[in-house]
Amino acid sequence: MSNNGHPLFEVENLKVAIDGNEILRGVDLTINEGEIHAIMGRNGSGKSTMANVVMGHPAYEVLEGSVKYKGKDVLELDTDERARLGMFLAFQYPMSIPGVTVAKFLHSALKARAEGGDVPVREFRVNLNKAMDLLGVDSSFASRYVNDGFSGGEKKRLEILQMFVLEPTLCILDETDSGLDIDALKTVAEGVNALRSEQRAMLLITHYQRVLNYVEPDVVHVMMDGKIVRTGGIELAEALEEKGYEWIEQELFHDTDDATSAEAAQA
Repeated sequence: MSNNGHPLFEVENLKVAIDGNEILRGVDLTINEGEIHAIMGRNGSGKSTMANVVMGHPAYEVLEGSVKYKGKDVLELDTDERARLGMFLAFQYPMSIPGVTVAKFLHSALKARAEGGDVPVREFRVNLNKAMDLLGVDSSFASRYVNDGFSGGEKKRLEILQMFVLEPTLCILDETDSGLDIDALKTVAEGVNALRSEQRAMLLITHYQRVLNYVEPDVVHVMMDGKIVRTGGIELAEALEEKGYEWIEQELFHDTDDATSAEAAQA
């Protein structure tokens, strides 16, 4: 865990709805510089909703709360403004862009973030080739159209490649491990570990403990019914792998019963 204690990313009492249905019911989360956090939970628990809201997806309505990056509330910013500040989301289901090569896409994205909008092609190519070598990506990858005809593993590699090229300081990976075989998972994990630094924070969103065998988080959270209900270390993820989520549900139910009984006794 980072020792500097400087919060890079802070979510406070975040409540979010879509089509009138409340999905997030008061999420609180703080990630310091240099830390990797993991959020685990079943389908429908609100994990991906939180990732999308953080990056400004217009379909969601923020009912209450704040999302701060480097101390600034970003909820009023457009998605591209958040990206320019250094926030990045690796998608669970990356879209294809036929007709746009990977190299052109990454160069354009980098120029959009650069002061003055200028990134020399030679410098870009050198850095891109270094990143592709590190990720074990063939050089022909750069001339292919973005995610067009890509396998699941190639799509996820491209998400990590974007992180290398853009060098965001907040990286959110939304179930990047889903659908990957063990070799592709290891490659993606190696890329994530290579990006780990004292200035960068990462949030891994996942169903399973599997990816955490290769990327060890500093903190593990469990999300249920739109709230973070448990926080711990890697041992929490291991317990979920062994026992599933039922034991947490039982503990929450027991705690609720105890609180209700205490209130009744005071009445």
